[in-house]
Parts: sequence; C-alpha cells; structure tokens
Amino acid sequence: MKTVIHWFRRDLRITDNTALSAAARERARVIPVYVLSGWHGAHRWTGANRQQFLCGCLSSLAGNLEAIGGKLILRRGDAVGELEKLAVETGAEAVFFNRDPDPHGRAVEEDLAKACERSGLRVHSFKDVCIHEGNEILNGSGQPFRVFTPYSKAWAKVPRPGTSPRPRDLGTPAGIASLPLPVLSDWGFNSPAPGLPESGEKAAIRRLKAFLSGGLARYADGRDSMGSRHTSCISQDLRFGLLSIREVFQEVESAAAGLPAAGRGSAEKFSSELVWREFYMQILRHFPNVLEEEFNPVFRGMRWPGSAGNFQRWKDGETGFPIVDAAMRELRQTGFMHNRARMITAMFLTKDLHLDWRLGEQFFMQKLTDGEIASNNGGWQWSAGTGADAAPYFRIQNPWTQTRRHDPGGVYIKTWIPGLRDIAPEKFFAPPPDGISLAKNYPLPVVDHSRSRDVTLDLFAAQKQKALPAGSRKGFC
Repeated sequence: MKTVIHWFRRDLRITDNTALSAAARERARVIPVYVLSGWHGAHRWTGANRQQFLCGCLSSLAGNLEAIGGKLILRRGDAVGELEKLAVETGAEAVFFNRDPDPHGRAVEEDLAKACERSGLRVHSFKDVCIHEGNEILNGSGQPFRVFTPYSKAWAKVPRPGTSPRPRDLGTPAGIASLPLPVLSDWGFNSPAPGLPESGEKAAIRRLKAFLSGGLARYADGRDSMGSRHTSCISQDLRFGLLSIREVFQEVESAAAGLPAAGRGSAEKFSSELVWREFYMQILRHFPNVLEEEFNPVFRGMRWPGSAGNFQRWKDGETGFPIVDAAMRELRQTGFMHNRARMITAMFLTKDLHLDWRLGEQFFMQKLTDGEIASNNGGWQWSAGTGADAAPYFRIQNPWTQTRRHDPGGVYIKTWIPGLRDIAPEKFFAPPPDGISLAKNYPLPVVDHSRSRDVTLDLFAAQKQKALPAGSRKGFC
C-alpha cells in the first residue's frame, strides 16, 4: 500500500479539509504532519497569544486524527527540508497540502515543488483557505480589482466549490518519529493573554453554532454595538482553519433561510464581511508590496511625525480617550478586539497621533489571536487612508463621536477600564472640561482631536502636492 504525506498548515481540522480528503482518497496510508516554526523570541508577525492558541489547536487536532486512524507527526525547522526527510524516512510517494494565500507561504510552496521535482516526489496542492483565490476573480481587462464593490459582485457570479468528505481511516504507519506537542515556551514566550478562546475544531464549531442561532439575525444592526457582542467571534477559527470557509457560507445560508426578511438581510451583511476577507487576500496576492509600503503610491514616503511616547501610551491604553484605551486593554487582556474598535484605534493612531500605520499593523499582529496578515494590513491601510478602497484621507473619525454612537451607555468602556465604572457615560462623549481628569489615575487626553485633525489634513495635502508631477503643482490646494 502506498504512503502519502498531508502537510497541515492553516487547515487544522479534519472536516471538509480539501487536501486531507484528497490524500485519503488515494487509498494510501496518510501521514499527517505539522512543521513547527524554528524561530525563538520576538517575531514581527506573531506573539504569545497566537502561538498559545496554536498549541491548543495542535493538541485538539492530534486527538481528532487518532479517532480516524491517524497520528499527528510534529517536526520543527525548515518546512521543505523536514518534509523531504519525512518522505525519505517513510517511503512516501507524494505530498498533499492546501495553498497559503500569503507571500511567504507561497514562496515555501515554490521551494517545495522544486525540491520534490528533484527527488521524484509528487506534489498536490489545493485551494482551501478561500472560496475564490488567485486569478479567479479579475475585472473585464483581466486585472485584479482594487475596489471592493465591483470585486464582490464579480465574486458572487463565480460558482462556489463544494465541500469534501471527512476521511474515515487514515491508516498512519506506526513508529514514525515525532516531537512532542509544543508548549508556548518553545518559542520563548511565557505570558499569553488570560482571556484567550478555547482552541480546536470542536470549540470552533460550537462558536459558529452559537452565532447562527443568536447573533446572525441581529448582526447587521448589532455588529457595531461595542457594549454587546453580536459578532461571530470565529475570526481566529478561520485564521487557523478550524472551520472550513465553504461550510461557514453553507451554514449561514441554511440558517438565513429560516429567518424573516430582516434576518436574511443581516445574514447577507455577514456574508459580505467574509467576502472582504477574500478581497484583502487577493490584494495581498497581486500586490504583495502592501506589507512594506502604501497601496496608493501617492502616499508612499509620507511623513508621520508622531512621538514614541504617544505610541507607547496607545499600546498601554493610556491615551486619555476612553474608547481607545478600552479597546487597547481588551486586546491586551483577551488577544481580541471588537471590529469597530479596531477601526477607531487604527484611525486614532494614524490621524490623531500621526504615527505610521505600519507600527500599529505590527503591534496588532503580535497581539491578535486572529491575526490575519491580509485582513490586518487591509484594515490598517483602510483606516490610514492609504489602501485599496480605503476611507478617504480626509474622513477622520472623531473618537468622542464614535463613543456616543457605538457605546452610548459606556458599557464597553467600563468593562475594560474599571477605574471609570462610576463615571456617567455622557462624560465619555467629549474631552473633560477645564483640564480635570475623568477619574483618579486616569490620564488627560494626550492630544486635542480638532487640532490633530487639522495637522492630518495638512500632512496628506503636503504629500499629495509632493506626489504631483513637476509643473502641475501650481494652484494646488
């Protein structure tokens, strides 16, 4: 009986796993493997929360695989080299995996294909992370979309792929060497946020079912309400592939069918947010430079004169803007942040504190359990006014007004800033008068929003002037 390898990556589940299902259909013994990254210490794109969640996901996956005759093999280091070694050790004939939408992951896939060609191993890669990927959604000129609405319309016209059957018996051979399940200290971390969600495929399914039975019908109206939770809370499950994106769409449509018209509209709004996820993934695929520079070339090289001190205050949740500070404290304590809060804090960093969006982008990736490079980059550039289909640079959210709209009772603020629990919520709608702090040990606002807004407009106007061709700058305003 032949032997094949399934390489787990961002697909840590056994249900509707495209590559794993294909490997099982080979009528072969399947060796499931996960290659742990070999870095130790600080990392640009991840941190303790995501690695702790990964540890739990791998433990859960190992148990799920055992239930279908598999054994999760763990190796550490260079993925290509470790897969080659495993193939030699086991006599495997092929490697199956689901494709990664990120530039680094695709580069590893290219290296693996070259290595397998040299050694005679077959390579089978599959679409799994997205409904539509690569060049499946292009405009009439064969170019990638740069604006969401026409992308989403084109996206909806392309048939969605079906689901894949759950393997019944993998028949993993015994005696294959494997590392033990990882622990957080393997990467040099020891302090994850105390409020991380439960890891694993079964926990992810429970979260999805809870949302479908309750929050879905109220999602459109309630998703921006920061004092209550009407969002799905499955973002980390999609990031690690604990849920199949195909099954999520199917389950949403099935649940929506039993809802009244308003509920069905709410379900459509939720599905649209999932399409935003794919829009940002296709932006990253076609324009990988967005990880280093602004999507809009007009704003490349722009000056961000904010201070290191204010960046630290933003990270610590000590800016004196309660809605911003509550959001940053939620992130530190749970590894999660409400989506409306992500927009508020990102725009505050760039438009009020005048700090480079790349600083916030990296900090979020190091703290968020659901850190997704494409969506995180897209969201930050949207807020900064530099990205694809971004908010215009002159659209600058007022944190005090945002509080009135999205946390009118101060529930969100008081949850994450206990020192403000006795403060009347209407005092969160405007700067404190006469330079008097809202509460003992709570800071005064670090900036005046109105003045910061004016500075922002001047900064962007100067950059636009600078970007104009010589000879066309006269009369620019």
